Amino acid sequence: MNESRAGFIERWMPRTIASRLYLILSVGLLLAYGLSFGLLFYERYVAAMSLMLDTLERDIATSVAVLDRLPAAERGDWLTRLQRGNYRYILGPGETDGPLVSGRAQRVTRLIGEALGERFSVHGNTTSTTPERYQVHLTLSDGQPLTIEITPGAAPVAQWLPVVLVVQLGVLLLCTWAAVRLTTRPLARLADAAASLNPSAGGQHLQEGGPVEVAKAVSAFNAMQDRIADHLAERLRILAAISHDLQTPLTRMTLRTEGMDESHERDKLLGDLDEMQHLVREGVAYARSAHSASEPPRRVDPDAFLDSLVLDYQDAGKAVTMAGRVGAPVMTRPHALRRVLGNLVDNAIKYAGAAELRIDGGHGRPVSIAVLDRGPGIPDDELDAVMQPFYRLEASRNRGTGGAGLGLAIAQQLTLSIGGSLELRNREGGGLQVTLTIEGRDG
Repeated sequence: MNESRAGFIERWMPRTIASRLYLILSVGLLLAYGLSFGLLFYERYVAAMSLMLDTLERDIATSVAVLDRLPAAERGDWLTRLQRGNYRYILGPGETDGPLVSGRAQRVTRLIGEALGERFSVHGNTTSTTPERYQVHLTLSDGQPLTIEITPGAAPVAQWLPVVLVVQLGVLLLCTWAAVRLTTRPLARLADAAASLNPSAGGQHLQEGGPVEVAKAVSAFNAMQDRIADHLAERLRILAAISHDLQTPLTRMTLRTEGMDESHERDKLLGDLDEMQHLVREGVAYARSAHSASEPPRRVDPDAFLDSLVLDYQDAGKAVTMAGRVGAPVMTRPHALRRVLGNLVDNAIKYAGAAELRIDGGHGRPVSIAVLDRGPGIPDDELDAVMQPFYRLEASRNRGTGGAGLGLAIAQQLTLSIGGSLELRNREGGGLQVTLTIEGRDG
């Protein structure tokens, strides 16, 4: 039951903390302000009615005495002088049908009768319930009927009061908005920093400040970022050191094997050693790729940059083509970008024999560079896994070609270092499309 209620509340609540706080505080303030205004208005109404009841019977007794002593011909001229905001006098029987409905009407009629005394016979009846209106009837000394029509009502509200109320509500809502913004803005910055956390790219520390709780959270986040960066750097140093130190004994083993007599076993050993050396070289390349963020960003013409890359492949006799243009410079790390694209194009050539580059974006929009091939592609359930270091697909694609499972991992690492993103998806009709997206800022 509690879970269903929580799910219902969660479904109807806004998605952001700022919106939820603003909604809760605004509704709470409006309810509290409305309750206060309602109680104040009710107290004002009760006070006004009490004041009216306290003076009504005496005022009516005086007015009836005046009308009773005036000649019948002059009484009509005095009616407007004697009427008040809540009651008026009528020379005549009025409306005599219907009993008194409300307890207040009965009380007022009784008070008027007590104030007039036994000289006048007083009775009343209700003429309207919405709004409430009732009449009190009596007969003057000369036999002329007199009716007192009473319409209870609260004291009128000043014209400036609604304006003041609206201004006060506006000030309260503005203060609520400012409080929510000041409270949630540091959390939003912290969330953005966490989402863009990339220790290998040398993430910047958040500025510590603000409330104590926020400052502690920012300090903890900066410390966590440093620990992650140190841990990653240590792992990469170990990988680079091991890979580098393995090259010397592998080279000696290769030389000794080459000095052996020709045999089938000798060829198999040389093949294994060559594969191990390839693995060591890619391990060193992966370790170095994590430090590509040290390369300073530069303003680059992406069209000329990609033209040069494609022409280099075409000069080497590779089937590489390009379509599309950016038409605006971008800020990036050119060496890291060239290594990423070279890695992707090499993979496309290795597994499909040809590669196609498609470029789009620029002028303030992210620049998208897609590398497409018509090779065997990658199973959909392994598209994310192939980005992990040392992950190999089936032997038909990787073992036979000497792949170490680091090519796409290196490309992913370099892409992060230039502040970009890498997306893999299979093409309709077969093949793979790898899309590199970088910010389109021209610096």
